[in-house]
Amino acid sequence: MAWTWRFEKADGTRTAPPVEPEDFPTQGDAESWLGEVWKDLAGGGVDQVHLYEDDAKIYGPMSLHADQAESTG
Repeated sequence: MAWTWRFEKADGTRTAPPVEPEDFPTQGDAESWLGEVWKDLAGGGVDQVHLYEDDAKIYGPMSLHADQAESTG
């Protein structure tokens, strides 16, 4: 099983991330990586992400912008 991220603009169109991800062996590894690079992703034009396990969407979209994340909580 592989855990991967899908990167999108705010309108839901896919975009290439400025930091190249890998396929992660666990959900925790994928989420830890995102926690380390989310600011770089947001600064490079990624607005939101989705997490997938193989072809199954686990969650998303999740905003990478702190102001939007705080306003939805």
